[in-house]
Amino acid sequence: MPDSEAKQAEAHATEQELAEQYLVLTEELLKFIDKQDVDTFMEIVPQRDVLLERLQALGEPKFRRTEEGRAIVDKVKSLDMQIIYKARSWLNKSRHQNAAVRSYDLGSMAPVGNILNRKY
Repeated sequence: MPDSEAKQAEAHATEQELAEQYLVLTEELLKFIDKQDVDTFMEIVPQRDVLLERLQALGEPKFRRTEEGRAIVDKVKSLDMQIIYKARSWLNKSRHQNAAVRSYDLGSMAPVGNILNRKY
């Protein structure tokens, strides 16, 4: 029985460590989306996904049921909502800028415009 209890304590500690790392990466995502550093943001997303997979692989959550665990989950949910809002805002702004750039693209002009621009 002592080995079983030790393994449960180790799994609990591991779950806590992974949850804390997940929170840190979530905070970093928010920081980089605020700076509009999309490249770094996109590098961190897969790292956070790996942590989530590791948390899910642990099976039945024990740490998340503790008061400290629930506090981390609540904070992550709040940060995720901010990240989603800011990411959507950035995406809409980016789409708008791309549309503006495309409107000045000479290759998209009507064929008549291309004919008139040719040198004869």
